[in-house]
Amino acid sequence: MTQPQFSAQPSGVSRPLIRKHLLELRRGTDAALRRQWDSAIGQNVLAWCKLHRPASLGLFWPIQAEPDLREIYPQLHGMGIRLALPLVVAHAQALVFLEWQPGDAMSADQYGIPVPAQRDRSFMPEVLLIPCVGFNAGKFRMGYGGGYYDRTLETQPRPLTLGIAYHQALAEFPAESHDIAMDQILTENEN
Repeated sequence: MTQPQFSAQPSGVSRPLIRKHLLELRRGTDAALRRQWDSAIGQNVLAWCKLHRPASLGLFWPIQAEPDLREIYPQLHGMGIRLALPLVVAHAQALVFLEWQPGDAMSADQYGIPVPAQRDRSFMPEVLLIPCVGFNAGKFRMGYGGGYYDRTLETQPRPLTLGIAYHQALAEFPAESHDIAMDQILTENEN
């Protein structure tokens, strides 16, 4: 079963409305179809990592029907890639990335998202997998509106960014002054 793609928005539609629409579309997509897409995205991430051989990679734990790539995390670890998960430390601050490997003890952050229980091993990965609520043709990402990844990407040296999304999240929206384009977007259709 295929899902309708969220098509171009009429001019003047606000980002919060686009975000709401994209989240509803993602949540409304059949779970079995999302699992197929997750597998295809995971294979694209693995292929990218085999080609580029990053030393370290920032992952994410899926929330709100985001692509679930946890199935490939052990494979990434097995490739010798140092892994990390993000932690929100405070409002209006950059994310901190905590070293993690499959099997490590987890706890919940202030939003209920699983994070490594051991929080004293932080570092900035050279590549970040960044979940996207939406993305546009210019590779600009729309997130949940908190700006955590935008502030993180202001740090220097800036990590390489791979936006992770379902292809149906491709939408028309203008970039805002604080937005930073992703280096690449990986979906179930392309890498």
